This record gives sequence, C-alpha cells and structure tokens, in this order.
Amino acid sequence: MTIGETELSTSRVFDVPRELVFRAWTTPELLARWWGPHGITNTFHECNIKPGGTWKFTMHGPDGVDYPNHNEFVEIVPLERIVLDHLSGHEFRITASFEDLDGRTNVTFRQRFKIKEEFEKAKPYCVEGNEQNLDRLGELLTEMAS
Repeated sequence: MTIGETELSTSRVFDVPRELVFRAWTTPELLARWWGPHGITNTFHECNIKPGGTWKFTMHGPDGVDYPNHNEFVEIVPLERIVLDHLSGHEFRITASFEDLDGRTNVTFRQRFKIKEEFEKAKPYCVEGNEQNLDRLGELLTEMAS
C-alpha cells in the first residue's frame, strides 16, 4: 500500500488470467459478490458498465447500517483498465489497472480523493477496506478458476 497526499494505491497479483479478473469487474452479478470490505453485502440498483454509465448500489454492513453509493464509469479499456468516479459522500476516483504476467494478473487499485480533508477522514478505514476488497476479489477469482 502506498499512501500519497490524496491517494491510496495497492497492488495484488492473482494466479488467474486477466480475462477472468476483467470479467469479475465487469459482470454485475460477480461484482456484487466481492465489492467492499469483509462482511459487506451489496444490492445493485443500476449498473451500466460503460463510459458515462451509472452504478448505484447499497452496501449493507454487518452491523445493519446501509451505505448508499453512486458512481459513474469514466473509462473502460477491455482487459487493461477501469476508471470510475465515486460521487456520493466523499468524492474520489478509482482506477483499476490489469497487467498480464504470463497468465497471472497484477491488479493495481488506486483511489484518489478530490479534497484532501475528505481523504484524511476516509483514509483510516479505506486503507484496510481496500485490502479487504482485494481479498474478496481473490476469493471469487479462485472460485471462478476452479
């Protein structure tokens, strides 16, 4: 994990081809299964995965608290990159990059906040939450590969 002035960045190598990783990011039914930290479940209301497409969903915390989310997809480069803007609450941009490593995939997950003060408030839970998000992606990828 790298922590910048308004950005968190983390990478993880998965033992699956990037086609599988890209599918996990671009298939709403799969995305709903792994998105968010441990204990979170999701209800997707709208998920239009294309540039300019809207992604509205509610994250349900294990404590019963609901977290409404509104995102917009900015860029989709098949097998290479997905960029989306989180527009509800703290505003930030997520850039997920997928690098082929001879059949394995390096995923780089960058989260850049618009406002430094909001970054400072969110940083304590985003650092661990982003790692847990990639843990959950890894669990799904293992299941998909078998």
